[in-house]
Amino acid sequence: MSSNAKGALLALIAFGLFSTHDVFIKTLGATYSPIQIVFFSVLLSFPLATIMLMRDAKPGTLVPVHPWWMALRTVGAVITGVSAFYAFSNLPLTQTYAILFATPLLITVLSIPVLGEKVRLPRWLAVIVGLLGVMVVLRPGTTDLTLGHAAAIVAAFAGAFASIVVRKIGAEERTVVLLLYPMTANFIVMGIALAFVYKPMPIEHLGMLAVISVMAWIAGRFIIAAYQTGEAAIVAPMQYSQILWATAYGLIFFDETPDIYTGVGAAIIIASGLFIVFRESTSGNSENTPVLRTRSRVGTPGAFRVSSLMTSGRFRDKTLAKTQDAE
Repeated sequence: MSSNAKGALLALIAFGLFSTHDVFIKTLGATYSPIQIVFFSVLLSFPLATIMLMRDAKPGTLVPVHPWWMALRTVGAVITGVSAFYAFSNLPLTQTYAILFATPLLITVLSIPVLGEKVRLPRWLAVIVGLLGVMVVLRPGTTDLTLGHAAAIVAAFAGAFASIVVRKIGAEERTVVLLLYPMTANFIVMGIALAFVYKPMPIEHLGMLAVISVMAWIAGRFIIAAYQTGEAAIVAPMQYSQILWATAYGLIFFDETPDIYTGVGAAIIIASGLFIVFRESTSGNSENTPVLRTRSRVGTPGAFRVSSLMTSGRFRDKTLAKTQDAE
């Protein structure tokens, strides 16, 4: 099996795990507030995070090099987590994924003010078409838009912003800093809010939260291995396999059947995202690749952000070598 095939397979496994993880979120979301789900998923992730962070041998302190950018990233990560969990709890899985798939389009747009990058006409057209796909899914004026739809849109925007900030400061910040601040902020903010929404949880539901944390961690490790093994242009599109999992899981567990508008809109959004990914991979410009170099799973506050872990010297060197070979 070629390295790209291995990378694609690892990514497919990772996104299959994430999709299964989202089934647990949706199941718990029928009973508990997303605030409570986020809080306990982050709390149960700390032992895994501690083990991983102990391996960070890079010298330095936990003080960010760019405190204001780190603060903005942390706010974005907190908003993303609770918004995405709310969307998964209240919308059909396919609708939630279709809207979250707009994140690469938004990363492309945000790369202009945040990174100072130039986006040329073909990618602008792809962004516009993709956002029209979101409108097809939402069908404003012909269907009732709910807080779940708003939450999914907010999660896409906040997730794109948090990811693009990592792209901006990741080369200078320690991985431990990029990981720890959003997790700690989620723990504190959701812990304070928990006082207003807490419901007692039986042991089986706590077990489901533990499964969410473990699956997010394992899936994150698989994505890292995928990017280590294969080219980003091959690995990145595998995220769209989640729509297949969402369709199957929605039908089996929640009696959800996607309507034609969700299917058409998702197809438009995915096609636009794929165009941007392949456009970046063949542009020959190593600086103009905000999507390929921003590898985060939106809406999983307990997971280790792939874009954060990719900032280590080993991964940067490998990416640079691949770029130089391509040029």
